[in-house]
Amino acid sequence: MNNILITGAASGIGAATARLFHGRGWQVGLLDINHSALAELAAELGGVWHAELDVADPAAARLALADFCAMHGGQLRLLFNSAGLLRCGYFEQIEAAEHARIIQVNLLGLLNMTHAAFAYLKVTPGAQVINMGSASGVYGVPHMASYSASKFAVRGLTEALELEWARHGIRVGDLMPPFVATPMLASQHFEAPVLRRLGVKLEARDIAAAVWQQAQVPTLHRPVSLRFKLMYWAGQLAPAWLNRLVMRRLSRD
Repeated sequence: MNNILITGAASGIGAATARLFHGRGWQVGLLDINHSALAELAAELGGVWHAELDVADPAAARLALADFCAMHGGQLRLLFNSAGLLRCGYFEQIEAAEHARIIQVNLLGLLNMTHAAFAYLKVTPGAQVINMGSASGVYGVPHMASYSASKFAVRGLTEALELEWARHGIRVGDLMPPFVATPMLASQHFEAPVLRRLGVKLEARDIAAAVWQQAQVPTLHRPVSLRFKLMYWAGQLAPAWLNRLVMRRLSRD
């Protein structure tokens, strides 16, 4: 029986992924800091396992993984690191503590969960980690500086672990979507120029479908949407100065 543990599961991409995998017969575990929304989703899915968790707390992450995996013979087929924070605005106008919290959740939280999951992943055939990356981890995005920095780091960690954990048979990959219509994006009070120019073309269910594809056919980086796939692969071939020029024009006020 396949099982998946999802962080940031109470809404948006995490919730859409939980619904998709549960509907296709997987055993689903839900983690989020928002207890009430998490409990509602767990009830909707028939009382699936769930726990309130701040992924930035390493001890709590270890306990949550131990609890969930104990129900599945100590195995974990798939960890989906979906929890994340975003704050759009001018870098200097955002409090340093808020920048730090973005890094704590988007990077250190992901690191905490992945480190704690290793013992269960390594004894599970076909084990995978799927990290929630971003197009912002390919190009540094103005007005999203700390978010972009966190996603660059997620990309680097993903690339390193995909190589390092090959000896254990664990696949590690990330998803790279552009902007997605989620509560996280809708809650922003500042509209970054790049967001206004590119628009929001994806919904949470589109990313959930990409998680499903990644679970079936793992790859290191999975750009999401035809438009960004073209931008991503063009960016791999183009000189760095050209990529910077494109981003500068997209980000003009």
